[in-house]
Amino acid sequence: MQEKRRTIGYICPKCRQSVVADRSLFSLSVGHMKLACPCGQSALEVDYLGSAYRFTVPCAACGGSHTVQLTSGQLMGHKLLGLSCPSSGIDCCYLGEEGPVFAAMPRLEQTLDKQEEAPAGGERTFLDETVMAEVLAELRDIAARGGISCTCGSHRWRLQIRYSAVELHCADCGGTLRLPAATVDDLTDLCAKPKLLIHGRT
Repeated sequence: MQEKRRTIGYICPKCRQSVVADRSLFSLSVGHMKLACPCGQSALEVDYLGSAYRFTVPCAACGGSHTVQLTSGQLMGHKLLGLSCPSSGIDCCYLGEEGPVFAAMPRLEQTLDKQEEAPAGGERTFLDETVMAEVLAELRDIAARGGISCTCGSHRWRLQIRYSAVELHCADCGGTLRLPAATVDDLTDLCAKPKLLIHGRT
Protein backbone atom coordinates (compact mmCIF):
# COMPACT_ATOMS: atom_id res chain seq x y z
CA MET A 1 0.00 0.00 0.00
CA GLN A 2 1.39 3.39 -1.00
CA GLU A 3 2.26 5.68 1.90
CA LYS A 4 0.07 8.77 2.22
CA ARG A 5 2.04 11.96 1.61
CA ARG A 6 1.50 15.72 1.56
CA THR A 7 3.50 18.45 -0.11
CA ILE A 8 3.86 21.61 1.97
CA GLY A 9 4.84 25.02 0.63
CA TYR A 10 5.26 28.49 2.11
CA ILE A 11 7.29 31.64 1.43
CA CYS A 12 9.79 32.74 4.04
CA PRO A 13 8.85 36.20 5.37
CA LYS A 14 12.53 37.01 5.99
CA CYS A 15 14.34 36.10 2.75
CA ARG A 16 11.25 35.66 0.52
CA GLN A 17 12.31 32.34 -0.99
CA SER A 18 9.84 29.51 -1.51
CA VAL A 19 10.15 26.54 0.83
CA VAL A 20 8.52 23.36 -0.49
CA ALA A 21 8.91 19.83 0.88
CA ASP A 22 7.21 16.45 0.68
CA ARG A 23 6.33 14.72 3.94
CA SER A 24 4.65 11.41 4.76
CA LEU A 25 1.55 11.39 6.94
CA PHE A 26 3.59 9.30 9.39
CA SER A 27 6.28 11.97 9.73
CA LEU A 28 3.56 14.56 10.37
CA SER A 29 2.12 12.36 13.10
CA VAL A 30 5.24 11.74 15.22
CA GLY A 31 4.47 14.64 17.56
CA HIS A 32 6.46 17.58 16.27
CA MET A 33 7.83 18.36 12.81
CA LYS A 34 9.69 21.46 11.60
CA LEU A 35 10.15 22.62 8.00
CA ALA A 36 12.82 25.32 8.15
CA CYS A 37 13.83 27.79 5.46
CA PRO A 38 17.47 27.36 4.36
CA CYS A 39 18.14 30.93 5.55
CA GLY A 40 17.46 29.74 9.10
CA GLN A 41 15.20 32.68 9.94
CA SER A 42 11.79 31.00 9.73
CA ALA A 43 10.23 27.57 10.00
CA LEU A 44 6.82 26.00 9.56
CA GLU A 45 5.95 23.71 12.47
CA VAL A 46 3.46 20.88 12.77
CA ASP A 47 2.31 19.39 16.06
CA TYR A 48 0.20 16.24 16.13
CA LEU A 49 -2.47 16.52 18.83
CA GLY A 50 -3.93 13.02 18.49
CA SER A 51 -7.12 14.03 16.71
CA ALA A 52 -5.80 17.03 14.76
CA TYR A 53 -2.68 18.62 13.32
CA ARG A 54 -1.68 22.09 14.47
CA PHE A 55 0.20 24.07 11.82
CA THR A 56 2.16 27.17 12.81
CA VAL A 57 2.94 28.93 9.56
CA PRO A 58 5.30 31.87 8.86
CA CYS A 59 3.39 34.49 6.86
CA ALA A 60 5.12 36.54 4.18
CA ALA A 61 1.99 38.68 3.77
CA CYS A 62 2.07 40.22 7.26
CA GLY A 63 5.46 39.12 8.60
CA GLY A 64 3.98 37.23 11.53
CA SER A 65 2.83 33.64 11.91
CA HIS A 66 -0.56 31.96 12.03
CA THR A 67 -1.82 28.81 13.74
CA VAL A 68 -4.42 26.53 12.16
CA GLN A 69 -5.74 23.14 13.28
CA LEU A 70 -6.72 20.56 10.66
CA THR A 71 -8.24 17.12 11.05
CA SER A 72 -6.73 14.21 9.15
CA GLY A 73 -9.68 14.36 6.74
CA GLN A 74 -9.06 18.05 6.03
CA LEU A 75 -5.34 17.50 5.59
CA MET A 76 -5.68 14.54 3.23
CA GLY A 77 -9.00 15.38 1.56
CA HIS A 78 -7.84 18.12 -0.82
CA LYS A 79 -5.61 18.22 -3.87
CA LEU A 80 -4.72 21.75 -2.79
CA LEU A 81 -5.56 23.43 0.50
CA GLY A 82 -4.56 27.06 1.09
CA LEU A 83 -4.10 28.56 4.54
CA SER A 84 -4.54 32.33 4.49
CA CYS A 85 -3.45 35.36 6.49
CA PRO A 86 -6.42 36.61 8.57
CA SER A 87 -5.44 40.27 8.18
CA SER A 88 -4.70 40.41 4.43
CA GLY A 89 -6.58 37.37 3.12
CA ILE A 90 -3.48 36.39 1.14
CA ASP A 91 -2.44 32.73 1.25
CA CYS A 92 0.55 31.94 3.44
CA CYS A 93 0.81 28.16 2.99
CA TYR A 94 -0.29 25.39 0.64
CA LEU A 95 -0.88 21.74 1.52
CA GLY A 96 -1.80 18.98 -0.89
CA GLU A 97 -0.59 17.00 -3.84
CA GLU A 98 2.81 17.81 -5.30
CA GLY A 99 1.63 19.16 -8.69
CA PRO A 100 -1.04 21.57 -7.42
CA VAL A 101 1.23 22.91 -4.66
CA PHE A 102 4.13 23.58 -7.04
CA ALA A 103 1.69 25.24 -9.48
CA ALA A 104 0.29 27.51 -6.75
CA MET A 105 3.61 28.75 -5.37
CA PRO A 106 4.52 31.05 -8.33
CA ARG A 107 1.06 32.64 -8.14
CA LEU A 108 1.62 33.33 -4.45
CA GLU A 109 4.97 34.94 -5.27
CA GLN A 110 3.20 37.19 -7.80
CA THR A 111 0.53 38.08 -5.25
CA LEU A 112 3.13 39.08 -2.66
CA ASP A 113 5.02 41.14 -5.25
CA LYS A 114 1.76 42.91 -6.08
CA GLN A 115 1.11 43.54 -2.38
CA GLU A 116 4.50 45.24 -2.07
CA GLU A 117 3.66 47.48 -5.03
CA ALA A 118 0.27 48.50 -3.59
CA PRO A 119 0.02 52.13 -2.38
CA ALA A 120 0.19 52.67 1.35
CA GLY A 121 -2.83 53.84 3.30
CA GLY A 122 -5.38 51.27 2.13
CA GLU A 123 -6.54 53.12 -0.99
CA ARG A 124 -7.34 49.87 -2.77
CA THR A 125 -10.51 47.93 -2.13
CA PHE A 126 -8.88 44.82 -3.65
CA LEU A 127 -5.27 43.85 -4.25
CA ASP A 128 -5.97 43.98 -8.01
CA GLU A 129 -9.35 45.53 -8.80
CA THR A 130 -9.25 44.55 -12.49
CA VAL A 131 -8.54 40.89 -11.74
CA MET A 132 -11.22 40.83 -9.04
CA ALA A 133 -13.81 42.28 -11.43
CA GLU A 134 -12.95 39.66 -14.06
CA VAL A 135 -13.07 36.84 -11.50
CA LEU A 136 -16.51 37.95 -10.31
CA ALA A 137 -17.74 38.15 -13.91
CA GLU A 138 -16.46 34.63 -14.58
CA LEU A 139 -18.16 33.37 -11.40
CA ARG A 140 -21.45 34.88 -12.58
CA ASP A 141 -21.09 33.00 -15.87
CA ILE A 142 -20.35 29.70 -14.11
CA ALA A 143 -23.29 30.23 -11.74
CA ALA A 144 -25.64 31.10 -14.62
CA ARG A 145 -25.06 27.71 -16.20
CA GLY A 146 -25.51 25.89 -12.88
CA GLY A 147 -21.84 25.09 -12.50
CA ILE A 148 -21.48 25.64 -8.73
CA SER A 149 -22.35 22.85 -6.32
CA CYS A 150 -21.19 21.22 -3.09
CA THR A 151 -20.02 17.69 -2.35
CA CYS A 152 -22.96 17.43 0.10
CA GLY A 153 -25.30 17.64 -2.91
CA SER A 154 -26.46 21.20 -2.42
CA HIS A 155 -26.58 23.82 -5.17
CA ARG A 156 -27.26 26.67 -2.73
CA TRP A 157 -24.31 28.86 -1.87
CA ARG A 158 -23.29 32.39 -0.90
CA LEU A 159 -20.33 34.50 -1.94
CA GLN A 160 -17.89 36.33 0.32
CA ILE A 161 -15.42 38.74 -1.29
CA ARG A 162 -12.02 39.25 0.33
CA TYR A 163 -9.11 41.59 -0.44
CA SER A 164 -7.32 39.07 -2.67
CA ALA A 165 -9.74 36.14 -2.94
CA VAL A 166 -13.37 35.12 -3.07
CA GLU A 167 -14.99 32.38 -1.00
CA LEU A 168 -17.98 30.23 -1.90
CA HIS A 169 -19.85 28.93 1.15
CA CYS A 170 -22.41 26.13 0.93
CA ALA A 171 -25.70 27.39 2.35
CA ASP A 172 -26.59 23.94 3.67
CA CYS A 173 -23.49 22.32 5.19
CA GLY A 174 -21.19 25.34 5.53
CA GLY A 175 -18.41 23.94 3.34
CA THR A 176 -16.05 26.45 1.73
CA LEU A 177 -14.20 26.83 -1.54
CA ARG A 178 -11.59 29.62 -1.61
CA LEU A 179 -10.54 31.06 -4.97
CA PRO A 180 -7.50 33.37 -5.19
CA ALA A 181 -8.29 36.55 -7.11
CA ALA A 182 -5.10 38.59 -7.17
CA THR A 183 -3.18 37.75 -10.35
CA VAL A 184 -3.85 37.10 -14.03
CA ASP A 185 -2.88 33.46 -13.41
CA ASP A 186 -5.65 33.22 -10.80
CA LEU A 187 -8.13 34.41 -13.43
CA THR A 188 -6.74 32.04 -16.07
CA ASP A 189 -7.04 29.13 -13.66
CA LEU A 190 -10.69 29.97 -12.91
CA CYS A 191 -11.55 30.37 -16.61
CA ALA A 192 -10.27 26.84 -17.23
CA LYS A 193 -12.83 25.40 -14.78
CA PRO A 194 -16.30 24.86 -16.29
CA LYS A 195 -17.59 23.80 -12.86
CA LEU A 196 -16.73 24.56 -9.23
CA LEU A 197 -17.17 22.06 -6.41
CA ILE A 198 -17.34 23.28 -2.83
CA HIS A 199 -15.81 20.89 -0.30
CA GLY A 200 -18.68 20.07 2.05
CA ARG A 201 -18.48 19.40 5.76
CA THR A 202 -20.72 16.35 5.62
